[in-house]
Amino acid sequence: MDDAYARSVSEVLEAFGVDPTRGLSDSQVAENAKIYGRNVLPQEGSTPLWKLILKQFDDLLVKILIAAAFVSFLLALIDGETGLTAFLEPSVILMILAANAAVGVITETNAEKALEELRAYQADVATVLRNGCFSILPATELVPGDVVEVGVGCKVPADMRMIEILSNQLRVDQAILTGESCSVAKDLESTAATNAVYQDKTNVLFSGTVVVSGRARAVVVGVGSNTAMGNIREAMLRTEDEATPLKKKLDEFGTFLAKVIAGICVLVWVVNIGHFHDPAHGGFLRGAIHYFKIAVALAVAAIPEGLPAVVTTCLALGTKRMARLNAIVRSLPSVETLGCTTVICSDKTGTLTTNMMSVSKICVVRSVHRGPITTDFTVTGTTFAPEGLIFDMTGMQLEFPAQFPCLLHIAMCSSLCNESTLQYNPDKRNYEKIGESTEVALRVLVEKVGLPGFDSMPSALNMLTKHERASYCNRYWEHQFKKISLLEFSRDRKMMSVLCIRKQQEIMFSKGAPESIISRCTHILCNDDGSSVPLTAEIRNELEARFQSFAGKDTLRCLALALKRMPTGQQTLTYEDESNLTFIGLVGMLDPPREEVRNAMLSCMSAGIRVIVVTGDNKSTAESICCQIGAFDHIDDFTGYSYTASEFEELPPLQRTTALQRMVLFTRVEPSHKKMLVEALQNQNEVVAMTGDGVNDAPALKKADIGIAMGSGTAVAKSASDMVLADDNFASIVAAVAEGRAIYNNTKQFIRYMISSNIGEVVCIFVAAVLGMPETLVPVQLLWVNLVTDGLPATAIGFNKQDSDVMMAKPRKVSEAVVSGWLFFRYLVIGVYVGLATIAGFVWWFIYYDGGPKLPYSELVNFDSCSTRMTTYPCTIFNDRGPSTVSMTVLVVVEMFNALNNLSENQSLFVIPPWSNLWLVGSIILTMFLHVLILYVKPLSVLFSVTPLSWAEWMVVLYLSFPVIIIDEVLKFFSRNPRGRRFHFRFRRADLLPKKEAHDK
Repeated sequence: MDDAYARSVSEVLEAFGVDPTRGLSDSQVAENAKIYGRNVLPQEGSTPLWKLILKQFDDLLVKILIAAAFVSFLLALIDGETGLTAFLEPSVILMILAANAAVGVITETNAEKALEELRAYQADVATVLRNGCFSILPATELVPGDVVEVGVGCKVPADMRMIEILSNQLRVDQAILTGESCSVAKDLESTAATNAVYQDKTNVLFSGTVVVSGRARAVVVGVGSNTAMGNIREAMLRTEDEATPLKKKLDEFGTFLAKVIAGICVLVWVVNIGHFHDPAHGGFLRGAIHYFKIAVALAVAAIPEGLPAVVTTCLALGTKRMARLNAIVRSLPSVETLGCTTVICSDKTGTLTTNMMSVSKICVVRSVHRGPITTDFTVTGTTFAPEGLIFDMTGMQLEFPAQFPCLLHIAMCSSLCNESTLQYNPDKRNYEKIGESTEVALRVLVEKVGLPGFDSMPSALNMLTKHERASYCNRYWEHQFKKISLLEFSRDRKMMSVLCIRKQQEIMFSKGAPESIISRCTHILCNDDGSSVPLTAEIRNELEARFQSFAGKDTLRCLALALKRMPTGQQTLTYEDESNLTFIGLVGMLDPPREEVRNAMLSCMSAGIRVIVVTGDNKSTAESICCQIGAFDHIDDFTGYSYTASEFEELPPLQRTTALQRMVLFTRVEPSHKKMLVEALQNQNEVVAMTGDGVNDAPALKKADIGIAMGSGTAVAKSASDMVLADDNFASIVAAVAEGRAIYNNTKQFIRYMISSNIGEVVCIFVAAVLGMPETLVPVQLLWVNLVTDGLPATAIGFNKQDSDVMMAKPRKVSEAVVSGWLFFRYLVIGVYVGLATIAGFVWWFIYYDGGPKLPYSELVNFDSCSTRMTTYPCTIFNDRGPSTVSMTVLVVVEMFNALNNLSENQSLFVIPPWSNLWLVGSIILTMFLHVLILYVKPLSVLFSVTPLSWAEWMVVLYLSFPVIIIDEVLKFFSRNPRGRRFHFRFRRADLLPKKEAHDK
């Protein structure tokens, strides 16, 4: 029943045909079970493993690599190759792709855990009325129409409409569903609100929420998928994971690269059609196959096989650094996403605030004989931990607070007129509450006040174990006084009272809403001397003014405390006893903002990141918190910046668009609103980070570009998120954003490094093929260069230091290409030089090297007709491994020098020297060691078709390689000066990498 909240109790009971005194009969239960199904969240069928694996290979570059591996294997077999050489290249390619696929599968299976975690919030059992008798049944057996009884501590087993309250009140903690910081009072009255949100449905108990006060009966109106929890599950199922900005740009780059590769491969093959008939090939078909093999080698050279592995490694290194900042990354690509985040939608309760109600101010009457009449005390400590100090109005710390009469009696009343429990959880290493947050806040205050009469009390309390310390002072007062009668809180009285006895003296302690307590007081307790004096109109006005200040300006939740000496021997309390009270004091409490949040908000603003506070709380409370954390700095009128969910939904489309661009606060929201907000911002091309800790946040966390859950939050929120804040601290997000930006900068550097290296390989093979030279590099050598000599330095570039001004720049645009314009030109120049230097080494060996054949250039470019002509040299010279070894070594060494160029995009090596990144220096040394290993160790040299080099060959390699440093220094110089920037502007329009217009801002 979707509209049970809008119907009266009798209408709901009549709709299900149930007698509230007998419950459903067995036949009705069976019939309803058939109609509505079981009270369980359906288990979603997981994606088959084979489908997840296939999905990882659904990428154009990957498909080209697989095709290249398959073709190279077939060509090897056609050429009669067997054993390791035939299988090496395709095997290595397939192993790399398999490793990346494994990472992808593991990442995707994490997403399905969020749906399973929802089951943990379903109740196990329920007290059900059937056939006139109450019995405890598994909650899964509940059907709509069942009458269920709930009490304090009960987890609500299904969505239920209240039909009878069996105590003075019923309060429910539904923070996991709505994010409200305080428990909610429930009633029986139907709701007339249009477009009612969960907070408006005060007569409905929602599945998974917890009863914190009172006892009641309700009729089940929704089970399984038809509950509030079921709606969250459906929202999560409908939410598709968004590709990260880096993934999108790499996909676009891959598509572009694939087209270029295909074009070059076809061009190389077509250009050499005239050579298919050359006698050296043994026929037209074998000539076609030979040049097809060169085209395949070109494809292998052009595709940076190590790129996926290097990106994954760099992001993994980033996750380690972020873990040290208390940001635990669950999804590797989200590390980079933080760098371009433009909007952070932050949950208020538990994220910007501690989600632990605490007393922050106390007001008592000093004395009626001298002014001022009242005085305030400030209480520190913002958690449930019994740690905090009390200061007077001058800022002086009270060394022994319990020596002050009013504070002493406030502690007594707070401890005794209380139904909550505070305990220490050793597993979680924190203090936890059972019951109302406001009552637990009073218990914590008792511990901060301490006990009277002991000079060593503060230090003595600190010597206790955390378990003993949790309620030491509260237990002291509970042993001193014996409770003999209780008047529970009721909505009409707005107060509760407890009758206690100590040393034959009966005392009644009362607490409640200030307006209710003060109106029943006739005397006041003075803090200066502990005397009780009549409450005059002047003092009453002063107390009401202080209450209005606490509740209005400071937006504190206020409670007044009072006591009354009762006649000796009285054993019960009546409502009439709640009169002629003596006022003790006024306490103001709030869910306090975290201390670090204000600075974090300022950092976000300076970094060009907008923060929108999203909460289920009411508007005034949330606006007060926003003022305290700096979200409303420089804003006097909140109109246009603060909206409730219903106000936002009523806006016309055009005004809604404008509101999204200015919004700072979004209140009275439920789960669907959070997800709607994320989608609306994404439609405006914003990159959205969403923080949250409750079950209600899960759909929005999953939908956002990056979902950030709190470490103390629900398992559902963590499973649906990309990142978890171990310390629940909003400030950690700012540190994580800075790290994300640095990671992206480093990612760009090593991607550009790999691109320029691969351009060099393509130029080398393409120019050699066009000129008609022998193969300068064989495929297995290209594979070695791409995986080892490219991969290690590229990974080390990920350790480049973070720029000092990384958080002063605005977020980059999503449409920004990884490599574009002037930068692409720069790396094209570098790539062309790398390719020409590699060919130069090959040509030098044949024409100029004393240990080579010293052929004329014309003989080199006509090598394929050698067998048909009379020559002064044997044709087998073209099969010598020496020239390709020189070419391969030039390629390796020039790329090592090029790696040093990538310490910074524009800064010279004289400003940022190589030793600023020792990991890069180490990777270069290791790479050269591995290269020397394959040159001089016999089995490896045979495998890679290389031969040892002489000293003269090494000197030529260095001469050809080092100029890449000089060329890039010149290009960096142009990048830094105005002429370079103007040159950059001319290239911007002719962006050589694709952009999707849909993502342009």
